[in-house]
Order: sequence, then structure tokens, then C-alpha cells
Amino acid sequence: MRLENPEHVDVFLDEYSRDYMIARYLSRTAGAGVGYALTNVYAPVYRTIVRSLIMQRPKQHKFRILEYGCGGGMNLLKIIDLFREQRADVDAAIGTDFSPRMIEAARQETERNLPADLHKKMRFAVARNETLAQDLAAYLGSSEDAIERSFDVILGVNTFRYCYRLTKGIDCARDIFKLLAPGGYSVMIDMNRRFPFFRSRIPDMLSRPKHEYYLPSLEEYTRPFRLAGFTIRDRRNFCWVPHSAKPSLVALCRTLAPVLDRCCTPFAMRSLVVAQRPTS
Repeated sequence: MRLENPEHVDVFLDEYSRDYMIARYLSRTAGAGVGYALTNVYAPVYRTIVRSLIMQRPKQHKFRILEYGCGGGMNLLKIIDLFREQRADVDAAIGTDFSPRMIEAARQETERNLPADLHKKMRFAVARNETLAQDLAAYLGSSEDAIERSFDVILGVNTFRYCYRLTKGIDCARDIFKLLAPGGYSVMIDMNRRFPFFRSRIPDMLSRPKHEYYLPSLEEYTRPFRLAGFTIRDRRNFCWVPHSAKPSLVALCRTLAPVLDRCCTPFAMRSLVVAQRPTS
């Protein structure tokens, strides 16, 4: 499904500049669910990619990471931890988001919670997903050509759907392809349209135009990366723990997950697309 190109970026910007929404993306206020998902569901995906990159890069390689639509930068911090777990050197980790308030919150979160040696490796920039390379180059005081092929892994969690809603999915995927070094990985995780219990969907369907709440299918999430030239390494639905879940709900979802994985995978909460830029 291709939606008409809406002029409603400001609607999404207003939503992601509000205090309650910013709180969902900071570690101290996000809820137990996101912490569980990062450690037990997303981290195994990230760890496989980290190990693959370490095997293919030279021994003294210094890795560069980018998270677009970063919120408070929780996924960025997790993948840095996984590189450090493997004794790999991270040269730089950059988080971008289109909300200046979200970026400021991420900077403050980093200053409060990270040791100096890690803090100095991290930078946060205001940049839109659909103009990622252009906005990132402007922030870095560089040209787009100069930052091409400069990242080893690029993450986007709960953010690519907005590119699709704006009919800019292919633009974002092409920018990711351009920014990745050969052999580098893109990881896209976002809401699965087939999960039946997202609480926000019914109110959104009743009060918003379709382009503001539409969720892509797994194939619709995958297609822009395929068209941009990526090799698709993994595409599936996974994760049964809501990011906002309290500890009691996390425990219940954790117990049910093995059974649900065997019989109901197409209806899991998240869609995953792991794509690799070819090495040649």
C-alpha cells in the first residue's frame, strides 16, 4: 500500500516533543518492558551482527554506530555494550532524532548516567529520517560525500513507520545504504501491523487520518531496503513484551513467549529487518 504524500511532519513532531512521549524513551521512565526487550530480545540480534562485523573487519578497526530516531539512545547504548563485551573499540556512536526536545533529553541522560570514557564517544544530532544523510552531514560540518561508507551498523527502532507514512521509506533506506561501509548492517525494528492488541490503534483509527496511524506489513518494511540494494539477512516478526510493560506483565509475557513463538509468530509485536550492504 502506498499512501498519499502527507504534509503532516509537524503532527509527528508535536507528538514526540511532549513530556509523556519523551518519558517513554528514557531509561529511568520507559518501563520494565523495554529494558527486558533490549537485553533478552533485541540484544541477541545485535550480538550476532557485532560478532559478524568483528570477524570481517581488520583487528584494530574502530567501529562507528548510528541510531536514527534514537529517542533517549537506549538501543545505541546497548550495542555499544555489546561491542565492548567483545573487546572491540568503538570510535563513535551518533544518535539522531527529528525532535530537538528528544535530542536534548538524550544528551542529558548521557551526561547523568555514563562514564566519561563512553560519554565522549557519543553525539546526538537533530536529523530527520527521510533526509538522514543530508541532515547528519550538516550537523557534522561535513559533506554527504565525506560521510559515505563511514558507519558499520545503523539502527532504527520504532521509527521507520514514519518514513513509510510520509512515503519516504526508500529515501531513508538509500541514505542508510550510502552511510554504511561495505559489509555494514542495518537493523530495523518496528511495530507489527498484525499484532492485535496495540492499545493506541483504536483511538487513532477513530480520531486520526489513516496516514497518521498506518502500520506497514513486514513486506512493506522490507521492500525499501531491498530496492536500495541491500541483501536481506533476516526478516520476521518477534517480541511479545510491550515496551511500556510493568514487571508483572513482563513476567507473564516472558512465560508465554516460547509457546507464542511456536504457534503465533506472524502476530508478534515487532517486525525485524536485518539488511547488509554488499561487500563489493
